[in-house]
Amino acid sequence: MPQSLKRVEAANALPFTTYRTRFFPSPLDPVTIPSIPPLSYEIRLEAWSSLTSDEFSACFNLIASTSADAYAASSVGWSPAKKRKEMQLPDLRYLLVLAPSEDNNKKVEGFVSFMLTYEDGHEVVYCYEIHLSDRMRARGIGRHLVQLVEEAGIMAGMEKSMLTVFVENEAARRFYDRLGYRVDDYSPGPRKLRNGTIKEPTYLILSKFLVDAENRER
Repeated sequence: MPQSLKRVEAANALPFTTYRTRFFPSPLDPVTIPSIPPLSYEIRLEAWSSLTSDEFSACFNLIASTSADAYAASSVGWSPAKKRKEMQLPDLRYLLVLAPSEDNNKKVEGFVSFMLTYEDGHEVVYCYEIHLSDRMRARGIGRHLVQLVEEAGIMAGMEKSMLTVFVENEAARRFYDRLGYRVDDYSPGPRKLRNGTIKEPTYLILSKFLVDAENRER
């Protein structure tokens, strides 16, 4: 339907405060994880343009420290300049994981970046990056972030949630599998080179349906 073709553009054109209240209607309340000592964190939604320089650098450093080697070993390659440019795409949004540091200031300990966009003709919420510092892992925070992105996609009427994962990252693949993600039809397959060698893809595109077609038309 013609109106549905404009759903993504209309959502991304919303003022930031309207975007936040429409797609994140539930408060992003602080969370305390039982541990010794207890670990508290909060999640804050930002547009890339509203990130401070320290927050932007913290997000980039998390990508570099956790994934630069995987990027370099893949067909994508690792380019700090290109990654910084991608992190500034106009419609990209960030959910920052903030936790108190030793000086009691709030420090970026993780984030997920995502965008309402199109992929292979489908309206989707695409998860660009999700990274956590060492002390924030294996505490359910990654699952929490993915669920928030999915909920935003549902509120925006997107058909699917999508993301890219490196083939060699088996832990991440198991994580997304548990959350219901499967290899998307749009994911690259093996390529046969001129010498007959089969070249396997270094990354996979995963997806998960959020809303069925019938409900999207209501």
